[in-house]
Amino acid sequence: MSVSDPIADMLTRIRNGIETRAQTVIIPASGLKKEVLKTMVAEGYLADIGEEEDGKQGLLIAYLKYDDNDNCVIDGLKRESKQGRRVYVKSEDIPKVRSGFGTVILTTSRGVMTDTQARKLGVGGEVICSIW
Repeated sequence: MSVSDPIADMLTRIRNGIETRAQTVIIPASGLKKEVLKTMVAEGYLADIGEEEDGKQGLLIAYLKYDDNDNCVIDGLKRESKQGRRVYVKSEDIPKVRSGFGTVILTTSRGVMTDTQARKLGVGGEVICSIW
């Protein structure tokens, strides 16, 4: 099956995993997806990620993170830049999510990073998604 927006598909798989209270979510692998998931692990939204070979492009396994009350630490995910409407921002125009309580993930000339890292480095880029 062909997927027109692989990042949106990944976010939807994570959203569906949260709704069903799954421990893991399996995602077809790509370099950009892997970097976005690594950033989510570093920010504390996911417990860990793993890789598995399937004879094709490979699979990424996202381990969802839950708190002591069995609630997922991710309240929401939103795809910002889409194929029909790309969102590029300068470093001073990077949006804040939930008054700074969320995270924006960007792809920049220096790689995939969070809004905080991009502001610190003074780089802008394409806004991939928002997490809160």
